[in-house]
Amino acid sequence: MAIPPKSVGAVIPTEDGLASRFWIKFRRESVLSLYSPFVICLASGSLEIDTFRHCIAQDVHFLKAFAQAYELAEDCADDDDAKLAISKLRKGVLEALKLHNSFVQEWGLDFVKECPINSATLKYTEFVLATASGKVEGLKAPGKLDTPFEKTKIAAYTLGAMTPCMRLYAFLGKELEALLDPNEHDHPYKKWIRNYSSEGFQATTLQTEDLLDKLSVSLTGEELNIIEKLYHQAMKLEIEFFYAQTLTQPTVIPLTKEHDPAGDCLMIFSDFDLTCTVVDSSAILAEIAIVTAPKSDQNQPEGQITRMSSSELRNTWGELSQQYTEEYEQCIESMLPSKKEFNYETLHIALEKLSDFEKRANSRVIESGVLKGLNFEDIKRAGERLILQDGCTNFLQKIVRDENLNANVHLLSYCWCGDLIRAAFSSAGGLDVVNIHANELSFQESVSTGEIIMEVQSPIDKIEAFDKIIQGCSDDKRNLTVYIGDSVGDLLCLLKADIGIVIGSSSSLRTVGDQYGVSFVPLFPGLVKKQKEYGADGSCCIWKGQSGILYTASGWDDIHALFLGH
Repeated sequence: MAIPPKSVGAVIPTEDGLASRFWIKFRRESVLSLYSPFVICLASGSLEIDTFRHCIAQDVHFLKAFAQAYELAEDCADDDDAKLAISKLRKGVLEALKLHNSFVQEWGLDFVKECPINSATLKYTEFVLATASGKVEGLKAPGKLDTPFEKTKIAAYTLGAMTPCMRLYAFLGKELEALLDPNEHDHPYKKWIRNYSSEGFQATTLQTEDLLDKLSVSLTGEELNIIEKLYHQAMKLEIEFFYAQTLTQPTVIPLTKEHDPAGDCLMIFSDFDLTCTVVDSSAILAEIAIVTAPKSDQNQPEGQITRMSSSELRNTWGELSQQYTEEYEQCIESMLPSKKEFNYETLHIALEKLSDFEKRANSRVIESGVLKGLNFEDIKRAGERLILQDGCTNFLQKIVRDENLNANVHLLSYCWCGDLIRAAFSSAGGLDVVNIHANELSFQESVSTGEIIMEVQSPIDKIEAFDKIIQGCSDDKRNLTVYIGDSVGDLLCLLKADIGIVIGSSSSLRTVGDQYGVSFVPLFPGLVKKQKEYGADGSCCIWKGQSGILYTASGWDDIHALFLGH
């Protein structure tokens, strides 16, 4: 929709409204659309004009379908207020149709009326019109609807199929507007961006969502599930539309687009705790110890490893945790420089202090005995039930299963028990091939002795493991290294990789990084900037380690889009 219909005032839906819940639930689809090569190029202003022209030429087909769908929905609504609201939305679309030709002439597009509909546009418009015609699974044929209430359901279903398009474009408009440089007057697509970020379009989107909420109030749980499926399908069709746009120019993403397994080596490194997981593994191991420990009044069998009682374990773990937190904060404070300046070697020396601290903390854990007597099967079960971050499993599975990528995936973790990680990845399916570099609990007959076989317990250990893996790569291949992490312990690896991606919101990582001159750049704006810098022939090297720049991602869906697209 090239022109936003006029608004009669913004309507803000409640946070627990149906439309708002669906938008949040299907965040992944909005992220994949945002990170599409088309949107990245458009945001950068480097999108080739012919590509843009072919895209907006499809607007007329969307507008006609929306106008027709609104007309059908209005006929189905049995409430005068709903009919009026739908009628206003339809009039806005008809107004947009009238203005469409004059709007697109600014981009030298004279063939809109003759431009054929493309397959991605056709899928969406057919989907919307089929829904508005009552061709929805589980619904009677339109001519056999017995009551006005049954017809009203069609109006709700229709809004469920149309609202995502409105919200997605309103979202894209705001995201792209935030990147417009006020001093840049020659951005070719500024008007398009401001069209969708305008108060008028934002208000119309809110009205559409509010109407969907109102039409859905009296529906059953099963009927609401139908609307959810329609909403999700609409989001997927929008993704398909953006990725169907033909680009002949080089693009910075997806990273794997031009990957040649014969000549390229893709190395993906990741931390585990709070990067892949929702909960830190040390807390999980402590909880296993506490839950399976004997009560204070129980006699322990002879010949077994003597354990503390559950109450003693809980107290000891609490003291260890408190001491760790206090001393960690003191250590971080002591290593901050007086002058902000990025110097990798200086940071490396400073993090040796943190490495010494981590080793002392691990020694206290071993000496305390809190990890004595853990059963291997209990650890394995806990690993199998471990909750990973949204999108993490899906991303890693696609990477390791793609034979054309032939990517190497390595996990560098402080985790005290590599078996816990292996169980988590094994249960996820297909992730057994991920290389795990972590510490290991020592076992006697499947029961832990309390000792930890230390392999990776500090930032220095991590960077040494990282360097060793890189050195093992063939010199005949072009290496691209990516590190994904969330803490100060990952900082050296993040900075040394060609692309360092920070996930999560660690305050200590930000504090140390800022003080050592590291720049934290949100991933999407960073990619838009990279696209602006990309040479016309695509031959320039655009990713380089130790630049002092790290990219921040809001979740694994952003990372998925960076590597794989949709």
